[in-house]
Amino acid sequence: MAQQLALVSLLVPDYDAGIAFYTGQMGFDLLEDTDLGEGKRWVRVAPTGAQTAFLLARAVGDRQIAAIGNQGGGRVWLFLETNDFSADHARMIANGVAFEEAPRHEPYGTVAVFADPFGNRWDLIQFAR
Repeated sequence: MAQQLALVSLLVPDYDAGIAFYTGQMGFDLLEDTDLGEGKRWVRVAPTGAQTAFLLARAVGDRQIAAIGNQGGGRVWLFLETNDFSADHARMIANGVAFEEAPRHEPYGTVAVFADPFGNRWDLIQFAR
């Protein structure tokens, strides 16, 4: 049996705001945007060539709205791997992505923490090989 992680739900306040950030500022591909009726959409975005995508889920109700940007409990919970840290870091800064720190070199690789506009904390990381 072969398995892989296909989708991770990511709560956003609005589908279009999520699409704008992830495709415009992050450079992800919009894989699908299907109207499901009654204000619901099936929206998938992913880094180019990635096997796993994000399902952008518009938060509904107080509990989900309160969880926007806090799905990781305030810690980094999303890790965007790159094979060219310097180029991706520069491109993301030019596109307005807010980094919380300067790049740092750790035994496991080069990394810098950034946050999306919804409050989710990420690592941009190039692993040491």
